[in-house]
Amino acid sequence: MTEHQLAERLGIKTPSPLQVITPNWQGIENYQITVKRDDLIHPIISGNKWRKLKYALLESLNSGVQHILSFGGGYSNHLHALGYCCHDLNIEFTAIVRGDYSQNPSPMLRDLAKWQTKISYVDRKTYQQRTNVDYLHGLQQRYPNAVLIPEGGSWLHAIKGVAEIINELPEQLDHIIAPVASGGTLAGLISASEHYNTHITGIAALKGKDYLEQLVSDLLPHKRNISGKWQINHQHHFGGYAKVTKELIGFINTFKAETGILLDPIYNGKMLFGIYDLMKKGYFKKNTSILAIHTGGLQATSGMNQFLKKKGLPLINI
Repeated sequence: MTEHQLAERLGIKTPSPLQVITPNWQGIENYQITVKRDDLIHPIISGNKWRKLKYALLESLNSGVQHILSFGGGYSNHLHALGYCCHDLNIEFTAIVRGDYSQNPSPMLRDLAKWQTKISYVDRKTYQQRTNVDYLHGLQQRYPNAVLIPEGGSWLHAIKGVAEIINELPEQLDHIIAPVASGGTLAGLISASEHYNTHITGIAALKGKDYLEQLVSDLLPHKRNISGKWQINHQHHFGGYAKVTKELIGFINTFKAETGILLDPIYNGKMLFGIYDLMKKGYFKKNTSILAIHTGGLQATSGMNQFLKKKGLPLINI
């Protein structure tokens, strides 16, 4: 199967469009801010999930792999996209899920069940072993014919797929910004921008100073650390992974009203808020171009609204 045949089989639409935005931000007239709408690649396999999975799926199909196993939480966009792909491509899929949702499955897990995914719930202590060599060896013995894909799809296979974002851009940009959690997206962007005068910034979606930098560095080809060309901002995670506040929800709703773009509160809402806040604080030089990578993941927003309602917080306008 070729790249084109795989994309056609799954209904993937690339290149994703570029949308120049002009929200009501003070001083925005001094910048050109564009959003790379990877959320429009596919209604389920959207954004960086397709970019990260593309070559792993292609290799699996062409080498006759019939079983894939991967890891994630109860609202994982990665598991959701991979489960859909495996179902559509007739590949058996096993999901190792952090926490026991068996009595109250999330919308994502209900979809996985509909797609005949085999779901294995593990406690947090067990889940923490997901990168441990002995634990992975045990899984490989238990599932001898399976390909193990890391959490978030962030491994060397992902770098090539994410790097293709750069090839879709019509011109060189001063700044490219993306949310960061498992490191694969940022590593792919850094790798592809090595010979460009472009600064890559990741907006951390979780607490993880030094930890996230190490994840990204480990994924760079030959462990490259292109000094001075990339960094991770740790000031806009709003308390940690999947943590939200009234301020963040208000920002997301206002941004949608002003641009027509829906943001999820876990990754892209924090990224765009980070860009807004950094711009306000003078981080970017005037007359520079800024590209924000919308990495998709909107399927989790409806589930997040259920959580927000229970907490008595405002809802996201979907």
